[in-house]
Amino acid sequence: MPKDEYYYGIGRRKGATASVRIYSKGDAGIVVNDKEANDYFNHPELQERLQQPLKLLDYTGKYRISIHVKGGGLSGQADAARLAISNALVELNEDLRPTLKRAGYLMRDARVKERKKYGLKRARKAPQFTKR
Repeated sequence: MPKDEYYYGIGRRKGATASVRIYSKGDAGIVVNDKEANDYFNHPELQERLQQPLKLLDYTGKYRISIHVKGGGLSGQADAARLAISNALVELNEDLRPTLKRAGYLMRDARVKERKKYGLKRARKAPQFTKR
């Protein structure tokens, strides 16, 4: 039995990493960590973020997409998955790159939480100053 042909993409955001496989055959839909995307990302804004590259290209409901995410929180995972989907779509068809790049979906958002420094409460918040 031949393996399913798929296109692979990876995306990262904050502490989250997402790997995506876009299958050309099979039922259309998005599965995240063996759950339906709407069950895993239960907030409408996160579901919308996941669909953005597909809606831009009018590919909604055309492919079976399998996403594996780990690390970070739900928001970071949704952004990582969006980047991974975009990268996989570029692997599927290189002509989509300018469209996705113009929309900003191929850009890695490198902002991460700044580390805590000693003597401070957080990265930059100092303890309250007392004069006497």
